[in-house]
Formats: sequence, C-alpha cells, structure tokens
Amino acid sequence: MSRDARWKALLELLVERGRLDVEEAAAELAVSSATIRRDFDQLAEQQMLVRTRGGAVVHGVSYELPLRYKTARHASEKQRVAKAVADLIAPGEAVGLTGGTTTTEVARALAVRSDLTSGSPALTVVTNALNIANELAVRPQFKIVVTGGVARPQSYELIGPLADGVLGQITIDVAVLGVVAFDSAHGAAAHDEAEAAINRLLCERAERVVVAADSSKLGRRAFARICATESVDTLVTDTAADPETLRRFEEAGLRVIAV
Repeated sequence: MSRDARWKALLELLVERGRLDVEEAAAELAVSSATIRRDFDQLAEQQMLVRTRGGAVVHGVSYELPLRYKTARHASEKQRVAKAVADLIAPGEAVGLTGGTTTTEVARALAVRSDLTSGSPALTVVTNALNIANELAVRPQFKIVVTGGVARPQSYELIGPLADGVLGQITIDVAVLGVVAFDSAHGAAAHDEAEAAINRLLCERAERVVVAADSSKLGRRAFARICATESVDTLVTDTAADPETLRRFEEAGLRVIAV
C-alpha cells in the first residue's frame, strides 16, 4: 500500500472512530507499528490529527475529512449510483452538480456517455465544485458554468454571496445533490452551513432535484440542512440500503432507485 493510500485509510478510520491506537491501525492496514507511528507523526505535523500517547485522535472539535483524502470507501456503490443518476439526465438539459465524491462520479459518468459526445451544447453543467469543472472543461461539447465564490478547501466548493449572485440569475432542469446525510424526517444535510446554503439555492433553481447518496448516508442527520425531503424528487442509492428506510422515503413521495 502506498503512503498516500495509507494516509487516506488512516484518516477515514479516524473520522469513523474518533480515536485510533498504533497497534489497532497497524493490524487494520497490515503494516508495521513503526510505519503507523511515522504516519501519525507526519499527519500531526499537517494538523490532520492530534497525536496521543500510543495513537491519535481527530483534529479539533468539528472535523470533516477533506475531499482529497476521501477514498474508495463505498467506491463501487458510488459508481453504480453515479451511472444511474447520469442515466436520468437527457441530452441538452441544464444540470447542476454540487461538490462531493458521488457527484464527481456523476460528472465522470456523464463525460463518457456515448449520446453526449456532440451537441450545441450536449449538456450545460452548472457547478460550484472546482474539481468537477476542471474534469469537464476538457469536454468541448459541454457548456460549463462555474459559480463565483470563495473556495472551501475541504470540498473544493465555492461558497458565499458571489456564488449566490450567479445562481440567482439562472434556471436549470435538474439539480444533483451530494449529501453528507439524508433522513426522511429531517431532509438532506451537509456539515457546513455556507455549503448547504449554496446547495439549497441550486435546488430552488431546478425543475427537479435528485439526491445521489450511497446507503451509508441514509437515515443520518448532519448539522446544516440543505432542503426538506419533500423538495427532492428522486433518491438514487445502492441496494445495501435498509428497506424500511427506503420505504419511508417512498411514503414521503420520492421516487427511489436502488442500484
């Protein structure tokens, strides 16, 4: 395992558990304790974690793993979800994509669709995510609209009043939301309130709203609400989702697609 992959795995485990000791991490990743100690020390220098005697804890009171460190956890599920979401989008439509790992996969699925290789434009993509705009900008058949705003390092998303100004002037056919949490009673949510505000405005400018979320995001709550469940038209998730959870979404009026 490369150092980069090991660091990503360590940080994900820390987010999940809050605390790791050296021996536990070494066993999880099948490497030596010396390697883990060195990794912990180097990550602590970057303020990605707090070193403790015999291990490490997450850094700070409020902790969100930066997008560049999120890895292949639920990767196959996200790719299946992304393809199913991409299939819901018709040629020529204007689609809004929020930031996140799943929506990045949606962008990639759209980029390789054979019926979107030409057009004037084949798709109009509106996004506040710098990484998504960067990936799609090389596709000349796509019209890419990037909101203004201040870049948020954790998610590469542009936030703030400059982004509000652009989104207030446009309308789109479909908004695709990547979420941290989606609960049938409490709606879709993100960690950061400024990010949630931009995503909410994107929903308000859309004819229909699709939440793209692997099953690990369902039935969970997060700090900043994006929109109510009733504002979402379609939920696309994976088949590992709890059937009772999916039933509650259907009862709330959503079309549920599990892939």
